[in-house]
Amino acid sequence: MALIHYITQIQFDFGAIALLRQECERTGITRPLIVTDPGIVAAGVLQKALNALGDLPYALFDQTPANPTEAAVRAAARIYQDQRCDGLIAVGGGSAIDCAKGVAIAATHPGPLSHYATIEGGSPRISERTAPLIAVPTTSGTGSEVARGAILIVDDHRKLGFHSWHLVPRAAICDPELTFGLPPLLTAATGMDAIAHCMETFMSSAFNPPADGIALDGLARGWGHIERATANGRDAEARRQLMSASMQGAMAFQKGLGCVHSLSHSLGGVNPRLHHGTLNAMFLPAVVQFNSQVPAVIAEKRLERMAHAMGLASASDIPLALRDMNARLGLPSGLAALGVDRPLFAQVIAGALKDHCHATNPRLATAEDYEQLLSESL
Repeated sequence: MALIHYITQIQFDFGAIALLRQECERTGITRPLIVTDPGIVAAGVLQKALNALGDLPYALFDQTPANPTEAAVRAAARIYQDQRCDGLIAVGGGSAIDCAKGVAIAATHPGPLSHYATIEGGSPRISERTAPLIAVPTTSGTGSEVARGAILIVDDHRKLGFHSWHLVPRAAICDPELTFGLPPLLTAATGMDAIAHCMETFMSSAFNPPADGIALDGLARGWGHIERATANGRDAEARRQLMSASMQGAMAFQKGLGCVHSLSHSLGGVNPRLHHGTLNAMFLPAVVQFNSQVPAVIAEKRLERMAHAMGLASASDIPLALRDMNARLGLPSGLAALGVDRPLFAQVIAGALKDHCHATNPRLATAEDYEQLLSESL
């Protein structure tokens, strides 16, 4: 049976951050814990959120790591409880938003975080007690502001997914102006993350026509504007379109992702210093080629439809176009340039086979398939 559910309230416009106090009032949050990271504080973006809150009392956790961990979630949850907060505001990229989702669980549910991980059967254990969350994205990549999931590194170093409709932010404030200061390489990496979401969810064999339409439109917006946004971070129209692509990719990926994310999640758990969006960009060409042999993908002309959205002549052009785009954006040429080598493969493959995205790839990958995909992505 297909479950089709859309999604949350979104305020999308330049200057939308001014609505933060209004959204707190609408959602009943009177003393939020703000979850962010040192870079957001240093860039002055947090101050914009604080200005919008006015005299609303708040607590602050500003130590979200680049790949959020269970330790960071625990530290923030202690502040939430000690300061008697009644909701959360995440200001940042996917890391801050996912960290806040972890806090929404940990501050209101007993036991270790891994107890609530999807692959541990934890989704039904996440209840309506989850703390309410408002998400303010400052990158255009993960789309976590409109998603029901979070990716967190738990204490045993596994990078796990947590999924529940109770984790969907009560409001998303998407203000493209907040991304103006994003450096070019981070713009490129997060933008390719959004493009990966649109492509993988569109290739997924699950039945969800609304998600397909949203993903295909998001792909066209992201592909058509990522170079402009990377070259000129203050190109308002490019920033708007890229933020929309990010939001749309996450609206659609409730349909399921695939091997790109199975590999990225696993490799990111093995080496947390690696950026998730960059890894997605490295894996996309090989995975698109791998999926091109799926009968359903062929019958529904899914690759041809993606090629059309990307302005390409044929489906066979997609893998090379992705590699060329990575090069033009200044992203690494492959995994080897990131320091990844073959001795890591066995550990990465073992994690990918257990990842929650593994089963929703349109072509079920074996260990040998994953080894080939890693080799092609070096």
